[in-house]
Amino acid sequence: MTEDNKRSTQSEVDLEDMVASSDSGSRNPLGAPGKLLVGVAAAWSLFQLWIASPLPFMAGVGVFNATEARSIHLAFALFLAFMAYPATKRSPRDRIPLQDWVLAILAASAGAYMFVFYEQLADRPGAPILQDVIVGVTGLILLLEATRRALGPPLMIIASLFIFYSLAGPWMPGILAHRGVSLYGLVNHQWLTTQGVFGIALGVSTSFVFLFVLFGALLDKAGAGNYFIKVAFSLLGHYKGGPAKAAVVASGMTGLISGSSIANTVTTGTFTIPMMKRVGFSSEKAGAVEVSSSVNGQIMPPVMGAAAFLMVEYVGISYVEVIKHAFLPALISYIALIYIVHLEALKANMEGLESSNPPKPLVRKVIGFLGGLLLMMVVALGVYYGLGWLKPVLGDATPWVVAVALSVVYVALLKLGANYPELELDDPNEPIYKLPQTRPTVLVGLQYILPVIVLIWCLMVERLSPGLSAFWATVFMIFIMLTQRPIMHAFRGRGDLGKDLREGCLDLWTGLVTGARNMIGIGIATATAGIIVGAVSQTGVGLVLADVVEILSMGNLMLILFFTAILSLILGMGLPTTANYIVVSALLAPVIVQLGEQNGLLVPLIAVHLFVFYFGIMADVTPPVGLASFAAAAVSGGDPIRTGFQAFYYSLRTAALPFLFIFNTDLLLIDVAPLQGVLIFVVATIAMLIFAAATQGYMITRNRWYESILLLLVAFTLFRPGFWMDIIHDPYRSVPPSEFVEAYGNVDEDSTLRLQVKGEDAFGDPLTTYMTLPVAEGETGEDRLLNLGLELIVEDGRAIVDMVTYGSQAADLGFDFDQEIVEIQAPVDRWPKELMWIPALLLFALIVLAQRRRRPPETTEATA
Repeated sequence: MTEDNKRSTQSEVDLEDMVASSDSGSRNPLGAPGKLLVGVAAAWSLFQLWIASPLPFMAGVGVFNATEARSIHLAFALFLAFMAYPATKRSPRDRIPLQDWVLAILAASAGAYMFVFYEQLADRPGAPILQDVIVGVTGLILLLEATRRALGPPLMIIASLFIFYSLAGPWMPGILAHRGVSLYGLVNHQWLTTQGVFGIALGVSTSFVFLFVLFGALLDKAGAGNYFIKVAFSLLGHYKGGPAKAAVVASGMTGLISGSSIANTVTTGTFTIPMMKRVGFSSEKAGAVEVSSSVNGQIMPPVMGAAAFLMVEYVGISYVEVIKHAFLPALISYIALIYIVHLEALKANMEGLESSNPPKPLVRKVIGFLGGLLLMMVVALGVYYGLGWLKPVLGDATPWVVAVALSVVYVALLKLGANYPELELDDPNEPIYKLPQTRPTVLVGLQYILPVIVLIWCLMVERLSPGLSAFWATVFMIFIMLTQRPIMHAFRGRGDLGKDLREGCLDLWTGLVTGARNMIGIGIATATAGIIVGAVSQTGVGLVLADVVEILSMGNLMLILFFTAILSLILGMGLPTTANYIVVSALLAPVIVQLGEQNGLLVPLIAVHLFVFYFGIMADVTPPVGLASFAAAAVSGGDPIRTGFQAFYYSLRTAALPFLFIFNTDLLLIDVAPLQGVLIFVVATIAMLIFAAATQGYMITRNRWYESILLLLVAFTLFRPGFWMDIIHDPYRSVPPSEFVEAYGNVDEDSTLRLQVKGEDAFGDPLTTYMTLPVAEGETGEDRLLNLGLELIVEDGRAIVDMVTYGSQAADLGFDFDQEIVEIQAPVDRWPKELMWIPALLLFALIVLAQRRRRPPETTEATA
């Protein structure tokens, strides 16, 4: 073996160990212990499929309530954490030490305690006995140790600090002090109720996240991961900087099914980074492109690193709504990253790889693309309206007819794919790499799209729960894994049914095990993050954090957002996507909402949660703890710190988006009509491309310093035209409080009023806040207030809240007895804010003309 091959083999081993140690556990014991580890992992997957299916309710056995299911889920995660993750770097990887057996059994027993003693615990709520406390303390200690092994020290240290803070409240200094929590109270809250470890986060992990992770593992094991990479390279590899553009697209498609930015970086980066270096990217830039695109996979619906399902619970909106709001910023961010790669290629005058496709005129390419897009739209509309017509006719037989039709389409796609050679894994270290042809590459794996379509259909059209949607998509994926090889080989005339079925069953078994092992860290993370959420609810530390941020920001809105972003980055360091979202949303989302309302920034809760989520995942990029940057540097051979800084530079667009959609919620498609949404998408995409050109210092040619500043100004105006229009024309007029009832009666039904309300907070301290008042039904102001559930006393020019109906819309908005409405702002008619786009685009046109005049002649054909 040559020295280069030795180094390559060692690098692959290190990468596999890095991914395993962060995602699935690096221990693979031999013999009976190894079989037990694999068997328990597979059993966990089968258990999750069972509780997600309708079978328990049909059979009347194996039905678990939410708390029991969470307890069993955590027991599996704890047992596998001690079995699969070594205690230290020097611990054995090929066997399980005796102490780990003991810890695994104790941890699993503590995790299952809520399930085994569920009825006894229900009979003594809030009154734990000594046995409960012993089990709870043991469980918390072992959970923290499992967290250290599976996720590293950061989350374990943070959770430990919150436990210490809960117990040591009376001895804490200044504003940090609180009345304290007893040991019995701590254990009861954290381990014996659904307020702490067994709270919402673990419930989401149990109900939704596992099935999506399992679905992704099965899809990848079936060959979809390699298919996505091949398709991306065949489509984009021959363009300038083509491998980098292919890396972005491949990572985006992989991110759809992946819950880990590190695994995404290594999986796609192993193939894409050497290709990028081959066409001229430095090691650091190649790694940075892969990191940026892989981490962005975590903001791409439908999985979003499991955060999408948590947002459903935390924000209180449907899963479909979360996807709708999150989709546009993620898509814009990916398009901008492709453009950044293009600019890098232009700056270095790079070329793409040699294409295997026969040359086609540009007109034929455009016609072909539009024709394919039109065909897809026609088929989608035909299926949608066809099923809508068939459902009333077929009744209860509809699912069976749909299943048969789906199977027919599946077999037809396999027949089509059998006409082309199978996709093979390429060796990225090969000296010559030939791009695959697009048509055969796309057609040979179209069956992998069907389970994704089933998932999206169940979520978006049938409106099934995320868990049930993932279950049916996983069932179909299992069917594909067992049948695709025999059917494909039969069509090719070289099938061996017995061998093909055995290989399909082996792939399925491996996928079940891989899915469960990939879930160990997520299960542990959601449980441990529950400690932090429980401590926040038990001690009120969230209010303390709000006070700290308010003092530091001096009430300035931009500083509030800036400090929140910095804290999100710090809290997210070294944490997986799911855990850092739980932590930052529990601690910092309420801070933005509370301080924003007090300072006149009224933002929908989903915008706030997406804000902290974006900056939480940015911690995977930023040095010194950017784990994805270290993984990419291990592949590229570059410096990890420089790779991290370069990746952060590429990710500036992702860091800018949260600030933009906080102030312009149109980007989240909130209260936006479909046609307006299309316009917003087009303009926002152009704005983000201009922002990328400004930050990269290059558009048609290298920017002059003032051009970069002007491009940033243009991008800002396109993103937030209301900023300038508000300066020209105030969107609200002030109404005296004494005229509130009359003003409320005159407001249009689809409009709102802004109110400044003065009252007291939960502790009796004075509090002034802003709120948005929707228009209730009614002909007059009095009728509308009555339907809203609000009664006022208006005297001496003041409007005082006299009565709030219990459970009414007014109560939900936060109105309370004896509050005073200090200021009323009613909307006014004014020019559309979109008019500000016109001068911005004119300025952009002038910059384009100036750059075209000084563009070097030899790069004329290279501009995009």
